[in-house]
Amino acid sequence: MENNYSYAEFLKAVGKNSTSLQAEKLLNEIYLDLFLKHIHREQTKSRFMGLIDLALDSRDESAFLLYSKRLGKLEEND
Repeated sequence: MENNYSYAEFLKAVGKNSTSLQAEKLLNEIYLDLFLKHIHREQTKSRFMGLIDLALDSRDESAFLLYSKRLGKLEEND
């Protein structure tokens, strides 16, 4: 799930020799990839938030710091 698309690559792919069906398929692939990345990121955030809550409830400072740091790194990449 690590596809990196650029506008130039898209234009090259749908250039003169490409049909509108091929362009549509490529766009669908790009949109699906972006959607799946978004869903994965949201699920990961939710999981970390739950783990942070559990760490707070159990007064586990090391777990709290670990999951807070991981959540922070995830949010930096947004």
